[in-house]
Amino acid sequence: MLASLMLASSQNIIAQNNMKLSEKHQALVAIAANEARGNIVELKVALNEGLDNGLTVSEAKEALSQLYAYTGFPRSLNALGALQQVVKERAEAGKPTQTGREADPLPAGYDALEQGTRVQTQLTGQPFNYQFAPQTDYYLKAHLFGDIFAHNNLSFADREIVTVSAISALEGCEPQLVAHVGGARNMGVTDDQLHEIPIVLRQRVGEAEANRCAAALARVFSEPAPTAVQTVDFSVWPKGEPNTAYAQYFIGNSYLAPLDAEHGGPVNVTFEPGCRNNWHIHHKQVQVLVCVAGRGWYQEWGKPAIELRPGVVVAIPAEAKHWHGAARDSWMQHLTYHTHIEDGASNEWLEPVTDEVYNKL
Repeated sequence: MLASLMLASSQNIIAQNNMKLSEKHQALVAIAANEARGNIVELKVALNEGLDNGLTVSEAKEALSQLYAYTGFPRSLNALGALQQVVKERAEAGKPTQTGREADPLPAGYDALEQGTRVQTQLTGQPFNYQFAPQTDYYLKAHLFGDIFAHNNLSFADREIVTVSAISALEGCEPQLVAHVGGARNMGVTDDQLHEIPIVLRQRVGEAEANRCAAALARVFSEPAPTAVQTVDFSVWPKGEPNTAYAQYFIGNSYLAPLDAEHGGPVNVTFEPGCRNNWHIHHKQVQVLVCVAGRGWYQEWGKPAIELRPGVVVAIPAEAKHWHGAARDSWMQHLTYHTHIEDGASNEWLEPVTDEVYNKL
């Protein structure tokens, strides 16, 4: 498992150095997905990165306006408000920001229904009529593909990159995501660019969004389905910073987020899939683990392993040799703190947990 994680990481680095998606498109991926998640903090980060790398205010505004048709007015309006705030803050800080051009006016006598029908047919590859709900069929043709797609400050390919990225962040919308991955190819998005969207999502948004997009790509391109990895929502329990101080005692990557560092409160520890710490002993103190997300394992020397799921609490006796970490196919987070601490309390790090022991679980 560790080898496959390292391979995936190296592939991401290689891909990042040869990206077919421009920096503007990479920014649009992160902007669209964070808009769909409703994560305003990360959306503002993505907007700033985009505006630093050639994205114009007009293009960002158009992308966020289009997304109301896919994610709803509340998310779209909140995102547009965030864009306004970002533009204001950049102006106050003296950062250059390109306004960009607005869309050209539509010609006199423009027929949104007729044009939208043509655009929808190009997207789907065949005439489409939603006879079950004629009003929705009209809204799709005349408004989404006729009115919104007619604004030429974003290309059709730009719009489908935005759409695929946003739907990747929406749980339960896999049929629409698969349809738009196929439609994006008809609108000028290259196969290489499509395959890079999960890379950008994984780097800038989250594992769940990247996995959802990768699964849709596998279906459209008849590729082997990617391994399903259970993810966690870092907006609930923070991921924290890389656990570099103790990295020598871990197989794989872990992260630390102290919840009350000033008063010595609990620490949230995040383990990537396959990550586990070495066997170790807490002398003259009891360690408490409270699993809050994902799935993992705790094991004392000579005893069966205990599966860690949200809500599982383990009080580790002093002097007990043990280890804990994530499952092979899941991230895991647990809170940890020490109690019943005696004078001379210490931690003793021992040998790594071998693959033979770990892979039996």
